[in-house]
Amino acid sequence: MKTPEIMKIRSFIPFILLLLTACSPYKNLTKISSMSELKYDFPVHFVELNNNIKLAYVDEGKGSETILMIHGLGSYLPAWKKNIGELSKNYRVIAVDLPGYGKSSKLPHSGLMTFYAGVIAEMIQKLELGPVNLAGHSMGGQISMVLALEKPELVKRLILVDPAGFEAFNAGQRNWFKDVMTPNLVRLTTVDAIETNLASNFYRMPADAQFMIDDRIAMRDAIDFENYCLAVARSVHGMVDEAVLHKISQIKIPTLIFFGENDMLIPNRYLNPGFTSKVAKTGAGLIKGSKLIIVPKCGHFMMFEKSEVFNSETLKFIH
Repeated sequence: MKTPEIMKIRSFIPFILLLLTACSPYKNLTKISSMSELKYDFPVHFVELNNNIKLAYVDEGKGSETILMIHGLGSYLPAWKKNIGELSKNYRVIAVDLPGYGKSSKLPHSGLMTFYAGVIAEMIQKLELGPVNLAGHSMGGQISMVLALEKPELVKRLILVDPAGFEAFNAGQRNWFKDVMTPNLVRLTTVDAIETNLASNFYRMPADAQFMIDDRIAMRDAIDFENYCLAVARSVHGMVDEAVLHKISQIKIPTLIFFGENDMLIPNRYLNPGFTSKVAKTGAGLIKGSKLIIVPKCGHFMMFEKSEVFNSETLKFIH
């Protein structure tokens, strides 16, 4: 049954889409023919997995510990660029593009959290990484929790950054997400909306995050952009279809949790208006022995906006 609140939100969608059509693309922005042409700051490696999946990843540094980083919804491994270089001074740091994202293969898939967790598990085993320190941002955090639950022997420690999965949604809310989030919605996102969406990930968007907007606009001309849009839409479905909040009390792995105090995405401001700190404390309280760090004047991209805090606290956690 559709609640009045859900119907009210849906009534705004045509109006929002109309507003998003009135803009022009960036001038002088270099177009790319494939997402493989995106510029990364570190050398890119590839690993071939089952089902014709080809994962792109960067692999920096050496040490007794390995940190494996998983990006969030609609993102890619450069989201960790401020962390890779610094943490790789002490440890081996690997950041991966999930299937459908960045430079990884774009074959259609389910978008389920268990699918992504299975891919990461296969990567860990294929590269013989042993138990890793698994760092996940947003959707990557939910994937990390799923992997920790399903294959705890592969995860030595969990590092969650503004993780999805701590917020509860009822059946009506889950259906709304699935109705609204379509490949076409992603594909038709205008330049103005791309700018607004990316800026909303930060308390104050830093100038050095502009590459995220530029890349997101440039990739619209890529031959594999359609399948990226499909991956994003299905990933949203996967997050709501495979909720983890009711399971995370089973996590027994040492866990460090970061939340930006001013995260505008968690909780959802339309469906669950409230304070990020409440969601953060609720989720952290379910993971026995976890450490929660709420960072002031910081948004959803905590590891980028407050990279010095993430890097220093992560080093202390692993040491």
